Amino acid sequence: MAIIYPFILLATVAVIQASMWYYARQIALTAAREGVTAARAYPSSPADGAAQARNVLRRTAGDSLIGYSVSASSNGQRVRIEVSGTALSMIPGLSGLQVTQSASGPVERWTGPEGG
Repeated sequence: MAIIYPFILLATVAVIQASMWYYARQIALTAAREGVTAARAYPSSPADGAAQARNVLRRTAGDSLIGYSVSASSNGQRVRIEVSGTALSMIPGLSGLQVTQSASGPVERWTGPEGG
């Protein structure tokens, strides 16, 4: 047992750390998707999407995703929101794992009837 127990403990901690990293990725992806949904609506702008993503992060990130940042860009046809941050680390000496997720979508625009 003295030989096997450290490996079992290490495997358990590794699984928990991987789960925490995955959860942080999902938080970042959810915020990016919510931001894109807000930014692509007809009268909105990329700044509105970034604000919505930050709002989602404030409500959901807690300690699971720390030091997060949100960036928004648009080329007039598509809008893109990127969320970056650091996943909480359980392993001493291991600074948190970086997480970056993004989402994009077409910008909604008002068009008139074709053909006249």
